[in-house]
Amino acid sequence: MNAMLETPELPAVFDGVKLAAVAAVLYVIVRCLNLKSPTAPPDLYFQDSGLSRFLLKSCPLLTKEYIPPLIWGKSGHIQTALYGKMGRVRSPHPYGHRKFITMSDGATSTFDLFEPLAEHCVGDDVTMVICPGIANHSEKQYIRTFVDYAQKNGYRCAVLNHLGALPNIELTSPRMFTYGCTWEFGAMVNYIKKTYPQTQLVVVGFSLGGNIVCKYLGETQANQEKVLCCVSVCQGYSALRAQETFMQWDRCRRFYNFLMADNMKKIILSHRQALFGDHVKKPQSLEDTDLSRLYTATSLMQIDDNVMRKFHGYNSLKEYYEEESCMRYLHRIYVPLMLVNAADDPLVHESLLTIPKSLSEKRENVMFVLPLHGGHLGFFEGSVLFPEPLTWMDKLVVEYANAICQWERNKSQCSDTEQVEAELE
Repeated sequence: MNAMLETPELPAVFDGVKLAAVAAVLYVIVRCLNLKSPTAPPDLYFQDSGLSRFLLKSCPLLTKEYIPPLIWGKSGHIQTALYGKMGRVRSPHPYGHRKFITMSDGATSTFDLFEPLAEHCVGDDVTMVICPGIANHSEKQYIRTFVDYAQKNGYRCAVLNHLGALPNIELTSPRMFTYGCTWEFGAMVNYIKKTYPQTQLVVVGFSLGGNIVCKYLGETQANQEKVLCCVSVCQGYSALRAQETFMQWDRCRRFYNFLMADNMKKIILSHRQALFGDHVKKPQSLEDTDLSRLYTATSLMQIDDNVMRKFHGYNSLKEYYEEESCMRYLHRIYVPLMLVNAADDPLVHESLLTIPKSLSEKRENVMFVLPLHGGHLGFFEGSVLFPEPLTWMDKLVVEYANAICQWERNKSQCSDTEQVEAELE
């Protein structure tokens, strides 16, 4: 009799378990998607100056709230994954001409040149010289989207194809792109300067490309001639300081490290004959045993140590990372410099962000922009689920470049006016 009286309570218990399970799932979803995170304007780090005040007035995106897609846009992992797999939404196909440059060591460097599709906002001839991320090139969707937008805003664009990254371009020397080698980028810039002597340059680098362009500008003062400004997006600034964090499982960095290492292995192995063939005059430090170590590598650091550093004769991984990182060159850049990172970038540890913060506190030409969301090269925008074709990053880079061009035009006009007044006096 008692058992019959207790049976009606069992469904209530099961309903409670189901409710608890649903609540747990919802909690995990909210945490994973970071749905409780607020949206806000990016944090800005800069010195008060005439240039910074002008930029704040001329670049609304710097002070406007960045709103990623509601459902998934606050997750740095999803932003990064979508950028990596999808690239961009409805990516355009800008038409360009491929240029070939033979380097002094026999390597064949290539870049793609895209002419402007409209008049520039200040009527000047301005060329964006663009360095993509690791193992990337002009055919990547995020590059195509950005180039198309820049063209429509009156910019000529030159996009470097990293040495060995294009599957249909064979290596002609036993060397491919490395973390901080600026040779190919410098050759592209010199070609643009000679071919278009009246043009001015806007230097843009994404991820690894950000390290290369900043290192290039800081290597010598001559590299900054005709350069209006530089924009670096989502770079890590110091490979030496980053290598330890990149081996940690925090925010899945070790997993990303493995995925990128696997991609690098595939690229290197696709050029194994050019790099390791018997007919190839390899660097003395590069041995056939390094090829076997490459097969078992599970991190970028192992690949850099066994293969990449040896292209340029570095004795150790520490020496390679110290010499090839842009951190030691940043203070030598005197043109306006905008450094952009996302606070939820799973690849760049927060400790590395002290580098651009510290630099912006000392240099009037530097502005560090740090939005809460965006992941690694994501920065998607959208209302609820589907992102827009153009990203916040695409628009910010062009908006900043437009503002710098206007700033230089105003300075030139003021200088001309002062000269006229002096002559009248």
